[in-house]
Amino acid sequence: MRLSDLRGRSVAVWGTGREGRAAVTAVAAAGPASLVAVDDSANFLSLPWDGPLAAAAPLYGGSEGFDQLAAADVVVRSPGVPQTHPWVIELRRRGVTITGGTALWMADHAARTVGVTGSKGKSTTSSLISHLLTELGRPNVFGGNIGVPLLGLPEADLYVLELSSYQCSDLVDSPRVAVVTALFPEHLDAHGGEREYYRDKLNLLAHQPETVVLNGTDPRLAAEVGDLPAVRAGRPDSWHVAPGPDGTPWLHAVDRPIFPRAVFPLVGRHNEGNLCVALAVLDALGIDCVAERDAVAAAVAGFHALDHRLSEIVDPTGLTFVDDTLATSPYATMHAIDAYAGRPLTVIVGGNDRGVDYAPLREHLTDRTVTVIGIPDSGERIVAALRDLPAVRTELVEDLPAAVRLSRELTPAGGVVLMSPAAPSYGRFRNYEHRSEVYAAAIRDSAPDAESAALPASDAGR
Repeated sequence: MRLSDLRGRSVAVWGTGREGRAAVTAVAAAGPASLVAVDDSANFLSLPWDGPLAAAAPLYGGSEGFDQLAAADVVVRSPGVPQTHPWVIELRRRGVTITGGTALWMADHAARTVGVTGSKGKSTTSSLISHLLTELGRPNVFGGNIGVPLLGLPEADLYVLELSSYQCSDLVDSPRVAVVTALFPEHLDAHGGEREYYRDKLNLLAHQPETVVLNGTDPRLAAEVGDLPAVRAGRPDSWHVAPGPDGTPWLHAVDRPIFPRAVFPLVGRHNEGNLCVALAVLDALGIDCVAERDAVAAAVAGFHALDHRLSEIVDPTGLTFVDDTLATSPYATMHAIDAYAGRPLTVIVGGNDRGVDYAPLREHLTDRTVTVIGIPDSGERIVAALRDLPAVRTELVEDLPAAVRLSRELTPAGGVVLMSPAAPSYGRFRNYEHRSEVYAAAIRDSAPDAESAALPASDAGR
């Protein structure tokens, strides 16, 4: 289904966040017979629905909202509305057509698109691909789950998208190059279980992409895709890291050393894998990375870590504060902890509780000395999973600013305070950017030379 297919039909956009707002604007321009917006979860974090948006689509909530959805020919579901929502199940039972903004957009743009998903690494890998393409003379537009809704993107010859499992689940068209960086259990409450999550995530590959690029070192991903034809980056028959001519790690194209790994400024083995995937995508787009090795190496060297992904914040005390708010699963937090191995470490965890199993994080910390501070909602459950580990100190506090204040007391000089929540932001924050803003403000306000007091608990989620 394309946007043009909505002309003359009754349409309901479900969700009033960033994606829902972009959908209303785009659908209104397509000329529907009628258009309404529905928000079944309005709270103090909701943004105002007024001006041109309200004029284009009056807003409904509660039972009246469901009636509007049920009366529509087409429901455009925002990614934040889970597939397991009782209304989704009932609407499908009634035969109401449900799609998403990503699917509507992809129907018209798939042939010009690189789509990247993964339980970890999709943000870094997609932004790295976009950066490398730009530096190598291939202009592109970057968007998707990173914060720019697809229906708000300008026209371009090439797109690079970060796509969440929620966005992938509605697709009926695969992008030209479909990329998966990793696979492990996440967002299970929104998909209905582990099998359903993998199904929805891998729906990105299900509709005849021209090329599939996978992280070939991820065992769970390998098991799920089987013998699917794909480029498997990270393995010896593709881009991978191995000792080079000087004995240090180098990026290799099959058996040819191309440039030293040291030119890539991002830390961690997982980021080496992200780089291998990105280079394989460049190959798929017709860029000869071997012939252009010097330009590729220079472009790789110029890439910077994403905001909110192991992003370090300067502090006058000498402590290193790290914003890793994009780490919404225990596996992502485990990678972040590894990046600071060997330094005194305090980790702030907790967020929206989706019932994730934190046993892998416990196992990862079994032989490590670390302080873990839990914040609502899932922090209590994470701390409980770690509490009896002999070298792990655990604490619980009421909110993120309190966690920052306590971390200053508990972290030795020269140490690291890592906010890597192992949980999403929603519930107490509007989005991951809002959680980062609160974290940065708490760091400033709790610094010894800060002029103002720390954020009061009542303001932490505002």
